Amino acid sequence: MQQAAVILKKGEGRTIKSGGAWIYDNEIDRVEGGYRNGDLIAVRDFDGYPMGCGLINAHSRIRVRMVSRKKQEIDEAFLRMRVKQAWEYRKATVDCGACRVIFGEADWLPGLVVDKFSDVLVVQSLALGMDRFKDLIVDYLKELMAKDQIFIRGVYERSDAKVRLAEGMERKKGFLGPEFDTKVEIVENQVRYLVDVKDGQKTGFFLDQKYNRLAIQRFCKNASVLDCFTHTGSFALNAAIAGAKEVWGVDASQLAVDQAQENARLNGLAKRVRFSCEDVFDLLPRLEQEGSQFDVVILDPPAFTKSRSSIKNAVRGYREINLRGMKLVKDNGYLATCSCSHFMDAELFAKTIGQAAAGAHKRLRQVEFRTQAPDHPILWASDASYYLKFYIFQVCEEK
Repeated sequence: MQQAAVILKKGEGRTIKSGGAWIYDNEIDRVEGGYRNGDLIAVRDFDGYPMGCGLINAHSRIRVRMVSRKKQEIDEAFLRMRVKQAWEYRKATVDCGACRVIFGEADWLPGLVVDKFSDVLVVQSLALGMDRFKDLIVDYLKELMAKDQIFIRGVYERSDAKVRLAEGMERKKGFLGPEFDTKVEIVENQVRYLVDVKDGQKTGFFLDQKYNRLAIQRFCKNASVLDCFTHTGSFALNAAIAGAKEVWGVDASQLAVDQAQENARLNGLAKRVRFSCEDVFDLLPRLEQEGSQFDVVILDPPAFTKSRSSIKNAVRGYREINLRGMKLVKDNGYLATCSCSHFMDAELFAKTIGQAAAGAHKRLRQVEFRTQAPDHPILWASDASYYLKFYIFQVCEEK
């Protein structure tokens, strides 16, 4: 039987023509042939020119997720090739003790995320078509890792994100295979963490900031450090292990604070690092009023916007915390600040920081600009894969 095909409207498909990964419902003229949601389908331009193939889902506004620029079947050989490419890339670019092994569209395995925490894998499946292959992909990963003397003792699924509902799928979480202790110890940048793969945020730990956390270490020796939105204490602990004299981590989640304190004890840093459960938006103005000052201030907030419609509110939020954060930095001290929303693009984020500096009457000297760690590769022309923007500035008084 001939494979069904999506035919694009004339003038549409600009994103995938430049290397992107998604075709939206409003870009499609028609579908020729029969299909079931989740099937592999050919993609053709309006004039019949072949553009590759992808997984179709009529429930989703992202109607087709591309898997190849060629006519292709998703068979065992294809999946093994993709998985091997993903693992070989990680071995070449990052410390694989804890890393993202598969990053969805950026690894041409759309909607699938696999994180490795020591000897445990965590799977997040967010697209219907790839969901049916997740068990095979995990098996292939385990085989590849075993060849490198890495033996996986357990796999946990965290497909509990709301986005699955938009794909016509149920949210789910649980063990894929035998049960195991879901508190997993990892080591990153010489810092030890207990990762809760069952109940932690996303897959349990934010691996994308790995080398950004390392980058702040060189500014923290003998410093007083304020780490806002600390989550489980990762930036705070990197500051402390680098020799900071005092570190204060703040987060609005008591569960996160409890985990951060546990991580501080795990590293023998409980005397130099303290954590408290507070709303950063309330705390920063209060500290300013009290005249508090720090050598280093770190701002690692959650995404303030997950849609284009709320960008204006997000800009206000980023401007506010950066203005307040700058005012708390001692003259010639350092500010580390980031955004993890792909809707807040690099240009807009930079403009917002500039507005905050003007409002705070501070001058900024950019030390460096960074993005997500290489195990979260940025696929050019796929905007969603480029989401993390991270700056380090020296903050100077206007003179």
